[in-house]
Amino acid sequence: MRTGKHKTVYFDNAASSWPKPERVYRAMDACMRNAGGNPGRSGHRLSLQAARIIFETRESLAELFGVADSSRIILTSNATESLNLAIKGILKTGDHVITTGFEHNSVMRPLRFLEKESKLSLSCIGPSHKEPLDLPLLEKAITAKTKLIVSMHGSNVSGDIFPIAQIAGIAKRHGIVFLVDASQTAGSLPIDLTKLGVDLCAFTGHKALLGPQGTGGLYIREGIVLRALKQGGTGSRSESEEHPEFLPDKYESGTPNTVGIAGLGAGVKYILSTGVRNIGEKKAWLRAYLIKKLQDIDGMRIYGNPASAGLAVVSFTVPEVNSSTIARNLSDKYSIMTRPGLHCAPLAHRTIRTFPEGTLRISLGIFNTTREINYFIRCLKNTIKQAE
Repeated sequence: MRTGKHKTVYFDNAASSWPKPERVYRAMDACMRNAGGNPGRSGHRLSLQAARIIFETRESLAELFGVADSSRIILTSNATESLNLAIKGILKTGDHVITTGFEHNSVMRPLRFLEKESKLSLSCIGPSHKEPLDLPLLEKAITAKTKLIVSMHGSNVSGDIFPIAQIAGIAKRHGIVFLVDASQTAGSLPIDLTKLGVDLCAFTGHKALLGPQGTGGLYIREGIVLRALKQGGTGSRSESEEHPEFLPDKYESGTPNTVGIAGLGAGVKYILSTGVRNIGEKKAWLRAYLIKKLQDIDGMRIYGNPASAGLAVVSFTVPEVNSSTIARNLSDKYSIMTRPGLHCAPLAHRTIRTFPEGTLRISLGIFNTTREINYFIRCLKNTIKQAE
């Protein structure tokens, strides 16, 4: 897409992926035109078509995540709702929670709310010398009151990937519920929730799953029971004023975002047909290419471990040049979309010691190219030179 003199270069996929696969746009348009009924609320054709779209999307998500029973995939409006459902649904007054030093506000704000509201105790575990999470320190922090461990799978600031298989093993040994925030990894990295032994997994639809905003979900392992955040109409058991207890209806009240779910389903089907590993390999290659180009710029500081495997998320700072100034210049002069600041993750920036200024973040998507990266590097050099 062109904006003014330049073609738009979109490097903000960690916030929302763009553009989407063409099939996502087609699926949403077809849903609005041909399946406009309320799913589960009527017996006519349009309602049944809408219900079919939701069922197929749930089945595709279950396939993507290695889940045998698709009813254990709860559809939500985003990862924030999913995380609130998981955190507030499992914790009680006096419980202890362990989390990491990189968590997004979608995790930290519900936890801080409960810390005040329910006298919750909270431990935040930082990185070790070489890894983003100190696993021995995490296990040492476990107490008799530890009810939940929460960890992101991948950082939206540094791109670091967290060892969720090892964390799941620690949680299982101690009989603790383990919640994963897969907002940045779902669709980019293979995730088999059954093999990993994860109890709860929150994800969003509008990032690497290539769906629209306003979509997401929560996986709930069999045997885990959460308090529902809301009650209301489900289209099922309408004769009763008591909310249904079976899944997914227990956690899905009100008319769903059917058109958004149609787009999410199309995005997931694109990922399944392309292959998660293929997508991940392309993004990893683009990340390595970008890092190499950035390292050639004098004074550049890149956060995270550029030499290790990571998400296609690269944060950096340039001495004496404000990241917001760079981002604004890249957008206004060159139509390059990046994101400066704290990225809704002030705890992560405290951990990597970039608080309160933050960093400039480049987050690459499946449709980005090396040509775009080369153009960005030229424009970045021009911007830095002009600021000196």
